[in-house]
Amino acid sequence: MNSRSSGGKLEEFFNGKGFYIVLFLCAAVIGASAWMMAAGDRAMKEEISVMKQDVPSERVETIIVPPVAEETLPVQVTLPEETAQETEPEAEAPETEAVWSETVPVSSPLYLWPVSGTVERRHDLEVLHYDVTMQDWRTHAGIDIAAPLGSPVNAAHAGSVVQIAQDDLYGTVVTVDHGDGMASVYANLAEEPAVAVGDWVEPGSVIGAVGSSALCEVGQEGHLHFALTVNGAAVDPLSYLPA
Repeated sequence: MNSRSSGGKLEEFFNGKGFYIVLFLCAAVIGASAWMMAAGDRAMKEEISVMKQDVPSERVETIIVPPVAEETLPVQVTLPEETAQETEPEAEAPETEAVWSETVPVSSPLYLWPVSGTVERRHDLEVLHYDVTMQDWRTHAGIDIAAPLGSPVNAAHAGSVVQIAQDDLYGTVVTVDHGDGMASVYANLAEEPAVAVGDWVEPGSVIGAVGSSALCEVGQEGHLHFALTVNGAAVDPLSYLPA
């Protein structure tokens, strides 16, 4: 019975002025909620604005400042007196007259005369000359120096005795090698020379004596047949003997 009366009263309340009261309360609650939401949103925006103002921006602007050229001041250098004098241009040397000296030509190596005497027959490989012994015309590869039989024959230059021969035409022949491509030949010697193969002779050393062993020259008076060769080729001995 109580429950029914309570339900009836509630129904009467909503059917009467109670409905409007409830509607007003709902509207009030909704309005309050909207106001609170708006206020909260505004407060949040203000707080965010304040935070933005308090927090400095992380953006850093780079400003490039061009370097300022330093003013270059003139530097004065003081040189020592000696150094300063060295930098001065040297005075030109006065021109002097050229001094000419007589040029002495280099002569061929001089050889000693192997014997003392006059040249009876000269060296000639281009022109034929009459040979009184052979009675024909022929060239002559050396010079014939007149000297009495038995006259000592000396080495014309230092060297080594490389050959002693008994030639059919020139008789006893001694050859001395001078070690520079040149050799001296002594012919028409006495049969027994004073040296042996391998001996070393100095200028003026006795190597033999004037003889008459050269059959091709027996028609002449006593003499030494003397010849010089360069690399095996005969040359004029007078180009190497003292005048």
